[in-house]
Formats: sequence, C-alpha cells, structure tokens
Amino acid sequence: MTSSSGQLLDLDITGIAHGGTFIARHEGRVVFVSDAIPGERVRVRITDPAPGSSAEAAAKKKFWRGETVEVLEPSPHRRAHVWPEADVSRAPEDRAGGADLGHIELSHQRTLKRQVLQEALDKFAGAGLTAPEVQAVDEGDGTGWRTRVSLHVDDDGIVGPFAARSHRVIPVSSHPLARRRVAAEALSQKNAKPGRIDLVQSADQQVHVIRRPEKGKRQPADVIIERVGERAFRVDADGFWQVHPRAAETLDAAVRRTLADRVDPELTHLDLYGGVGLFAATLADLGARQIVTVESSRRATEHAKHNLEDVDVAAVTARVDRYLDGFSGDTKVGAVVLDPPRAGAGRAVVDGIHALKPQAITYVACDPVALARDLGTFRELGWNVASLEAFDLFPHSHHFEVVALLTA
Repeated sequence: MTSSSGQLLDLDITGIAHGGTFIARHEGRVVFVSDAIPGERVRVRITDPAPGSSAEAAAKKKFWRGETVEVLEPSPHRRAHVWPEADVSRAPEDRAGGADLGHIELSHQRTLKRQVLQEALDKFAGAGLTAPEVQAVDEGDGTGWRTRVSLHVDDDGIVGPFAARSHRVIPVSSHPLARRRVAAEALSQKNAKPGRIDLVQSADQQVHVIRRPEKGKRQPADVIIERVGERAFRVDADGFWQVHPRAAETLDAAVRRTLADRVDPELTHLDLYGGVGLFAATLADLGARQIVTVESSRRATEHAKHNLEDVDVAAVTARVDRYLDGFSGDTKVGAVVLDPPRAGAGRAVVDGIHALKPQAITYVACDPVALARDLGTFRELGWNVASLEAFDLFPHSHHFEVVALLTA
C-alpha cells in the first residue's frame, strides 16, 4: 500500500542518519523518522510528501520523512527526554527543537554518533578508516552546557525556541541545556518585538542579550572576552565562539597533540578559517614564529590581530579558497590547521592546501559527512589519515566535533 502524507505507519527503526533522524523502511522506500532509536518499533506520521500531495507525486519520492507519535516497542536506551517540552508525549508540532537525541541514554548517544561517523567514513573517505570513540567532555548528565542560546519571537510576542524542523515558536518553562544564568535570562524575556533574541554568556559569566528585531534598527553586539588557558580572546558577542564552555580548550588541546613536534619554527604555518585566532595561538605556543590566519569576517580578523599582538602573525581577511589561489609558491609551509564551517572545506580548498606541500594538516570538523568527503579528497591526493579524535561537545544533540591529523 502506498502512503500519503499524514498517514500513520508502524515502522521498525533500523539505524541512525546524519542530522539526528532515524532510519526505517516502508515498501522499499527509506523513511527518515524523528524522536526514535534504532531497535524500536514506532508509530510514525508521514510529513513529507507535504499534505495534499498527489498519490503519484508521493510514489515518486525516493524517501519520506515522518514524526514519531507513539513508541510501540521502546529501546532499553530510551529515557524521559531531558527537555520536557521536547518529549515524545507532546504532539510533534509542539516539541521544542535543538535536543534531537535528548530521549536517549547519554552513553548510547555517543555510540550512535560514532556509528554516524563510521558510516560517513566508509561511504565518502575510502576504505580502512576506523571511527574513534566519541569522548565525553563532562562527567555530568549532559545538561547545562550551552553558553549561547537563540530564541525567537512571533507576531503575538511569544518568546521561545522554534519547534523541531519548523519556524513555529514554542513557549517553554525550561532550558535544560543552557547554563544556569542563560536559562534564567531566557525565561525572563517577555513581550519582545518579533524577531530573534540571542543570549551569550562570556567567560566572566555575564549574560549578554542581543536583540534582532525583524524591523527597525539592529542592536550592535558587545565585545566580550573568552579565555583558553592564560590567553584572552576578544570576540563579538554575536561572532563565532564555541558553545560548550570547555570546547575551545578541548579542541586546542587536541590540535596540540596532533602537531606536537611537527611545528618547525623556520617555516610558515597557516590557520585557515581562523576566526579570532584560537588555533593561531596554538601554533604560536607550539613554537611557530611565522603564522598566517585567514578568515572571511573582517570583524573577526580585527579581533585576531588584537588577540595575537604578542605573536608574529599576519591576520588576513579573505575567503580561504581565494587566499590559497593567490598564495606565493616560494613560501615553505609547515603545519596547516583548518576549522571550516559545517559545509566543510570542499575540493578547491583541499586542492589548494595540497599544492602548498605542507608537512602536516590538522582538520577540525563539526560535520562528519563534510569531513569524510574532504578526507576522501585528501586521500586521493596521497595524504594519510594519521589520527582521529572525536568529542561530544553537544550532548543531547546530534552534533559532535572531530579532529583529524593528515600526513604526507
């Protein structure tokens, strides 16, 4: 029988997909299902094809999407959701988004994240790579880590997160993933203008409230200070910095491990997608004396110059691919650190890095599929993946970070 959108199906969940959904099959077609766990049997409401789609259009879809509305045979790893407003007991359209694995026992979340990474490596990076264990960063229950939270305000003045996979604002009475002060400030927001409200807790524990109305003048963001070890980093409150309070130090330590004894002070070292200079500072601490950090955001580059004023660093505002395209072939390159956005570096950047003939490459990745694609390209060019580490810096969500070392 062919399903139409909105129909209920009882499905067996067989796996997890990248992006926080789970895999079932119906009449040979893959169905991506939210709020489930591999091994469960769940009742699913089909949401894509969209309501009103013809039977012919639905039949042509290569895959469907659906929402769990009832758990028929629960996994032993299922728990009450850490965020009551996102629990499966609520109607799918009323579940807060942002904690798509919050119904799963924490250690099993990490098992599933490792599985996602392994499947991405197998599919895109070539044979022979083994995904590492996804390491816990905190010993707690995986809550209270978000130093940054975005809320939305609808036309009725309701303030809250969006529903999962929706732009519908959900009023909530808790923010369990947020730092305590951020959660309190979030719950105090009332009767704001339609738009977005960003809450940011800096290293001094102060919570900065940034209002982004749909209409009218946008509020300029504060400049805040973040810290890694003894070094302070100036950054715009609405600029990029890691969300977990231990993320920057965790990734800094991982990059140090990959490049220990690999930084030749006589060579030039590159920090690509460098932001405000976190990994340029790492390179300097490892002995680099000639560093270039490349970042497309002018504001971030300005901060990087200030943050690294004690280091011989050239902070360049440019797109990484364009910078590499114009790089001087006479410069001998030692280590390259790259921390690209979620889409990954891509073929042009990988080719550009390869052309530099660096001694080592450390890749910091926030997306396992994009990482695997780029690793596959590097391997095609003759690079070896010497090490992989993975870190659960976003508990109760599908996100995690991976640090890879490539050597020639």
